[in-house]
Parts: sequence; structure tokens; C-alpha cells
Amino acid sequence: MTLLTAFKNKQLLVLGAGLTGMSCARFLASQGLCFAVNDSRENPFSADYSELQFREEFEQAILSLGCWDSDLIANADVILISPGIDSSIAEIAQFIKADCQVIGDVELFCQLNNQRNKPISLLAVTGSNGKSTVVSLVYYLAKALGVNAQLGGNIGQPVLDLFTQASDLPEFLILELSSFQLETLNSMKAIATSVLNVSDDHLDRHQSMANYQAIKQGIYRQGKFAITNRDDIATSKLDKTQPQLSFGSAEPSENEFGVRSLNGNTYLAFGDENLIALEELPLAGMHNALNYLAALALGYSAGWSLAAMVKSLAGFTGLAHRCQRIQTTDGITWINDSKATNVGATLAAIDGLAKTISAHQHLILIAGGDGKGADFTPLAKPISQHVSHLITLGKDGDKIADLLNETDKSHAVSDLLQAVKIAKEHAQVGDVVLLSPACASLDMFKNFVERGEKFTLAVKALTEVKV
Repeated sequence: MTLLTAFKNKQLLVLGAGLTGMSCARFLASQGLCFAVNDSRENPFSADYSELQFREEFEQAILSLGCWDSDLIANADVILISPGIDSSIAEIAQFIKADCQVIGDVELFCQLNNQRNKPISLLAVTGSNGKSTVVSLVYYLAKALGVNAQLGGNIGQPVLDLFTQASDLPEFLILELSSFQLETLNSMKAIATSVLNVSDDHLDRHQSMANYQAIKQGIYRQGKFAITNRDDIATSKLDKTQPQLSFGSAEPSENEFGVRSLNGNTYLAFGDENLIALEELPLAGMHNALNYLAALALGYSAGWSLAAMVKSLAGFTGLAHRCQRIQTTDGITWINDSKATNVGATLAAIDGLAKTISAHQHLILIAGGDGKGADFTPLAKPISQHVSHLITLGKDGDKIADLLNETDKSHAVSDLLQAVKIAKEHAQVGDVVLLSPACASLDMFKNFVERGEKFTLAVKALTEVKV
């Protein structure tokens, strides 16, 4: 009996009517299945989709809004739960039957994919930081190599849409998976899985770092190859019998990806082979070097040509406003990291860049904006150790400026153009100027995108690059 045949005799409930929930509803409807949808919000739908439209599109579906519906939950045999909903909360957990199957859309996709004559090949990535960059890079490499691939999971279209909207299914699905999605995922059979890194995140839901780490590492059981980060012991694989690849910032051993310094240059490397110099790549910082290596390891595990992937790396400009180099002719490295809207992101940028510049190069930081009540003190030590000049602006710029005791190295400005002018005055050829605000942008800009675009325009204007 196929899974969908079995579903015809079960009570199906979709919990959550957001993007994922609607994807689940459309898939169930496409299979002629009866189901209910429940959301605790009075109006969970997007601005261009109304409750009336839902009822017209899904005439046979039961819709319950405004609270968790205990009767629907208690009667459900299968609950398709959106990642942002915690099934352990009392309002839900106390009503779930002991034999009820609680799964997410990715788990349902994997169960269905496993029943196909020719399953879609899967590459899956999780981690606290860098997931979107890595999977987007793997997707870019796939396209460059002529591989028919698609993004899914926590990025791109919901995975079940492949079965309802795609006319031709991809050969590869590259999954970005959050810890929330991993909680309900057991049936994935990926070619390779990777935990990029593990740091404090979502502990309000996962309760402890040990539990959070265990959830992340659970991805390894669902793949052939485990790809780990040698720099982060929390990504270590517990089952040593499983085939493994690793990446890290140290010089690699045989069949490892790593970083090697030679004759004043730093290279991505595989074993004893130097692949490409970091200065030839558009994404700056050691944290991005690790992202490049993780992507190469994933593609290598899938049998893609390492030489072809390396040849294509330089064409990937990254996700917008995330440690992107701005092309100039002044010999200064200008980096737009406007997406760094919190302290952790700016810490990663400073530490990552500090590991890739020499003692003769200086790092100039532009930071500030709306801190949303954040504690900036974790920035004090890296700023003191690695930043030669600190330029601050925005609502909470003064709080960041207070982290630096040497007032002659701190400069308060009123706008980004002034910030770029001061940075230009202090930067020499070979130096790095980093916009990494550690703050939201809404005190001065529409969003971080506008902030990054205005920074880029100011840099190009002052470095005489035509735009």
C-alpha cells in the first residue's frame, strides 16, 4: 500500500496556515484527500489571499482559526505541522493521540520520494549560521555544471510544491534544514548531509545546547556521507563507521578540505592540492572560506567534478549584502555586510576577516543603527583586537562607540556617505573597510537592502567607479 492510499483512510490535519501549511493543503487537495486546517491566529493568510479565497479553493476542507482546535487535534491520525509551531506546548501536546503521526512537509516529501522508481537525489545542510549561503552556492555550482537542481526546505519553494507545480522534477534537491524541520524528519535518504556549525540559537524551544546539538547531528543518520566542520567539535559525527568528509580552516590531510598558506597567499585546498586563492573569490573572510569548502565537499560527495566546481566558484557573488566585496580600483577592499543586523553576525564578520588579513593590513568597521535592545559587549574584545578605526552612526551608534576606549580611533557620523568619506581618509591600499552594522536599519533606512545599496553607491562614487 502506498502512503497516499493509506492517507485516504486517515484523519489529516494541517497545523499552521502560513506558506508551509498552504503548500501542504494544496498537495493534499491535489491528491483528492480530505483534510482540516487549524491556525491559532485569526488571520494567518498573506495580504493577497483571504479566508474567502481559501474556502473557495478548498471547498471540502475544514478551516478552524483563532485558537488551537482541541477536537481537530484529538481526532487527527496524521498532523502536518509547520516548522514554526512547537507541538510540545500544552495547548497542542495534551490532545495528540499516542498513535498520531506528527510530521513536517519535508518528512512527507521524503516518504513520498522514497517510494518513487527514481527518487530525487538529496543534499542536505543544517547549522546555526551560513546555511543559506552554502546551499545557494551548491545550487549555483549545480547550474554551472549543467546539473538539474532545485533549492528547498528552509529556502526557495516549499518542497511539496515540486509534486504539485513542477512539470519536470529535478535530478537533485538541495535542502536547507532548520532545527525545527529536523525535529520531525526521519525518512530522508540523502547522498550527503552537513552540520556547518552549532552555536546558541532557539534555546527557548530546544531548552539546552545538548538537545539543540543532538537535533542538528540527527541529520547525519539520514545520509550516506557525513560532512563535518573540523573547527567545530559540536558538528562531530558520532557514528565513525559512516563515510565522512570534513572541512576546516587548517591545512587539510588526505581527502580533507581545508585552507593552506603559501608564498603570502591563502588557498582553498583539498588534500595536497591547492584549489584557488581566497583573494580570487568574491566572498570575504574565513567564515566564507569555510562556506566555500562545505559547498565543494557536498558537490564532491555527489560525484561532481572538483575542477569544474572550483572553476565556477568565482562567479558566485553570494547572497545580497552578506560580506560581499564591492569592486573598486583604489586597492582597498570594501565589504558590504548590511545583512548583519545582530551582534552575532558582526562578530562572525570581524573574526572571519581578521583570520584572512596580514599584520600590515588594517580593518576599519562601520557599525550602528537600531540595536533593538541588544547587548553589544561581546563586540568589545574583537573591536579592540582587530579594528583600527570604528565609525558609528544611527540610533545606537554611540553604544557601539563606547566599546572602544581609544577615542582617537572612534568616529561618529550622521550618514553613510560621511562614514565612507572618513573610512577613505584612513584606509591605505590593502586595507579592509567593513560595513557590518550589528543593528537593524529601520532608524535610517527602509531595510538592510537599502542600507547596503546606499553604502555601495557611496563607495563607488568616492572611488571613482562608474555605476
